[in-house]
Amino acid sequence: MRDAYHEELDSIGESLVEMARLVGSAIGRATTAMLDADLKLAESVIAADQKVDDLQHDLEARAIALLARQQPVATDLRIVVTSLRMSADLERSGDLAQHVAKLARLRFPDTAVPGDLHATILEMGQLAQRLMAKAAEVIITKDVDLALQLEQDDDEMDLLHRTLFQHLMDDRWRHGIETAVDVTLLGRYYERFADHAVSVAKRVVYLVTGEHADELQAADAPVEGA
Repeated sequence: MRDAYHEELDSIGESLVEMARLVGSAIGRATTAMLDADLKLAESVIAADQKVDDLQHDLEARAIALLARQQPVATDLRIVVTSLRMSADLERSGDLAQHVAKLARLRFPDTAVPGDLHATILEMGQLAQRLMAKAAEVIITKDVDLALQLEQDDDEMDLLHRTLFQHLMDDRWRHGIETAVDVTLLGRYYERFADHAVSVAKRVVYLVTGEHADELQAADAPVEGA
């Protein structure tokens, strides 16, 4: 009976990894669809989000059943509760990738991204995909140090996000209001996607240590004047 219980816990973890890999792929493909004005690819990203939603619903049902049947405590309880929260982060990440694809579809056969911002948007998409790949690795390995690194990696996304706004606020902007709105939305989608990857990693820290990532980082920070 206990073997079946732990197999179910492991299965929940495997579902989280699958969700992370799916949404990481989705943000990469959505970025390509956006920059290449690829309607077929955009449609495939939009349709594929249903699989992420289905995985989340299935994971929730299994987690709630475990809570009801097994009444887990201590570490096992943290695994179940934290997994539910991670699945919500990952489902929202899938939605954000879908938003990028929907914007690509909306502007087809044109693209929402001006040529002078293609490189920045491409970099944001690639970084978002790398962050989610690292989050998946953290779920698998339960590596606390790697999980804590993700927040530092996210600083790069914040910098790219600021770069977009610098372009938007520049007096030389000549792409109009509609494009400015599109670029603003895109920047927000990527920035939020990265935040969800960081959130997943932080939840793994809590799962492993029983402490929140912010508390661990504060404890490790050098004391001023020491």
